[in-house]
Amino acid sequence: MTTPKLVKAPKQLAQERIGEERMHDVLLLMTHLLKSEEVTLKLILNCLYDVGSVNLINNKLRSRPLSFMALGIARMSKPVFRTVALHWVQKNAPRLATDWLYSKVSFQNVEDQQPDAIAVVSKVQLDSLDTSQQEIKRLRSEVRYLTGISAGALVALASTVIWVSHNPHARTVIHTTNSNGNLATTPSK
Repeated sequence: MTTPKLVKAPKQLAQERIGEERMHDVLLLMTHLLKSEEVTLKLILNCLYDVGSVNLINNKLRSRPLSFMALGIARMSKPVFRTVALHWVQKNAPRLATDWLYSKVSFQNVEDQQPDAIAVVSKVQLDSLDTSQQEIKRLRSEVRYLTGISAGALVALASTVIWVSHNPHARTVIHTTNSNGNLATTPSK
């Protein structure tokens, strides 16, 4: 008599436990890989940001002055993006890569694989959607902050230039020495 599918043999349970341990090892190795190759990861994120920001600005903004200003803002926000993206990738990529690798070596039946894949994808999408929305809100507030600082700096610079160039009270001061040998200044008219 054969054992039903619901009851697993001790040998099969041991194999599953070993498989789970090995996949946990893969997760730890992926985490270690991303931590040890942080410089490479930063370079990859820089390249992706450069290409993605230019493509996004070119696709969304048709006005040349606006796109020029947006490219400047994008360059200023690159360090913020790199920090957020590096944290997100180091936190989520090892699990995502491990799950994907496990799906490649598990050889499950197509009927068994579909619901699991949908559940994993929907869970990952919900988690990443929540994280992405929080990051988008934070980045938008930082862009507004940087825009305000930039506008304030431009206004201060412009007003300083206007004030210096159009100051009606500017006088030339002549330095002379008086009969006692002391320095005397007299404003010219």
